[in-house]
Amino acid sequence: MPTMTGQKRDFDSAARTWDDNPARVKLAHDVARAIRDTIKLTPDMEVLDFGCGTGLLTLRLQREVRCITGMDSSPGMLEVLNKKIGASGITNVKTTLFNPENAGSLKGEYDLVVSSMTFHHIPEMSSMVNILHSHIRPGGMLGIADLDREGGRFHDSNVGVHHFGFDRAMLKKEIETAGFLKIRNRTAAIIHKSSPVCQERSFTVFLMTAEKSDLICQ
Repeated sequence: MPTMTGQKRDFDSAARTWDDNPARVKLAHDVARAIRDTIKLTPDMEVLDFGCGTGLLTLRLQREVRCITGMDSSPGMLEVLNKKIGASGITNVKTTLFNPENAGSLKGEYDLVVSSMTFHHIPEMSSMVNILHSHIRPGGMLGIADLDREGGRFHDSNVGVHHFGFDRAMLKKEIETAGFLKIRNRTAAIIHKSSPVCQERSFTVFLMTAEKSDLICQ
């Protein structure tokens, strides 16, 4: 369900206080745990966190893999992540800027690509799944965490939101069409939010994982 065509959320301005929201921190913890429970992380893995934001998920996975690249379209978000990396002396995390209007700005090959709460901001979701497939090594994995269908009630403002969550069965078909195999999904987290009339609503976040064939076409 596309909305707010042509408008983008100002993530640069939001970056400085992004981590102040406890629900975001808890979500990153829950998604990281679901990834660990579903995908075997190994010390030789090269990982891409697509749509990494301030690195809440990136930094929860970095100790278990060889290296991880945090990629985002917001320079402000990457600036916050770079400050964390520098302050902690982390050596196996790097950041890179992604231009959503230029697929060629996504470079490299990875054993695992993860993405949390990013796909609902992407207009052409199926195209992005295909692009990510081309950057995953044979036998590598994809892990997408995002909202189940939520009818436009999750965000305080739907500026920059192109999908009001996803139907898991439909997303599974999109991932299959891109060439992935062994697609699985599970509920990774539940987010509780208060509405303007002070009623609490609960939203589920799924983790969908898939494997790229290890057969190399000649």
